[in-house]
Amino acid sequence: MNYVPMLPKRVKLTFLLTGLSLILFQSCKKDENTKNDTTNNSSTSANKIMPLGASRVQGNRPDYESFRYDLWKDLTTAGWDFDFIGNMQDNASYPTFQNLTFDNDHEGRGGWTSGEILDGLEDWLDQTGPVDIVLFSSPAGNDALQGLPYNQAIVNINGIIDVLQADNPNVTIVIEQMAPGHSSIMTQNLTNLLDQLKLDLVTISSDQTTSTSSVIVVDMFTGFTDAMLADDVHYNEIGAEFIATRYFNVLSPILQD
Repeated sequence: MNYVPMLPKRVKLTFLLTGLSLILFQSCKKDENTKNDTTNNSSTSANKIMPLGASRVQGNRPDYESFRYDLWKDLTTAGWDFDFIGNMQDNASYPTFQNLTFDNDHEGRGGWTSGEILDGLEDWLDQTGPVDIVLFSSPAGNDALQGLPYNQAIVNINGIIDVLQADNPNVTIVIEQMAPGHSSIMTQNLTNLLDQLKLDLVTISSDQTTSTSSVIVVDMFTGFTDAMLADDVHYNEIGAEFIATRYFNVLSPILQD
């Protein structure tokens, strides 16, 4: 596959991701989530945080972990007023922490592509009400698995940001330069893909940040190792804590008192 250099602004790349039969960023289509029948429209928190993405948000205990539980503990320990927002809850069991029950709301949907997330997002926001902060996990991971066009994934990522900003012009969006899969599946093509996406997300961040809405790129790949994975793509407890810490470090300066 020929390497295509980064193009400016909306990154109109034209190559397709073909031959990706590896299981990079695979997600079980089996839905381990349940619907949250209580929407978050009544939340009075100063920091309504939506974890958004696919299986790395959803988690699937005991097989693999989401970063959400560790991030919740970190924010709770720091004394922040916050509320995780979303229409889904996974069925796993989480220990109480400081006599509190884990806030299990999220928008992580295993196996979903960027296009599917874009198609569903407006309806999800109608249910939750506006959110203050979005944690956009592993963008375009499942697009790679399904061999979908890279340029369309970039269009979808921009579209997701557009929907979030239209719903709340003051929203802060934290978007991952994602952690890699296990080294055993990281072919040169896949490595090139992730390297390209790292660059393109910086361009997207610059293009999509407005005077009231910041789009912040967070580095999840530097220092991430095979020892942090439960399988080829999903986090174990060490990996979940690593990702949570990176999010916590970004969130601490921007959370509202």
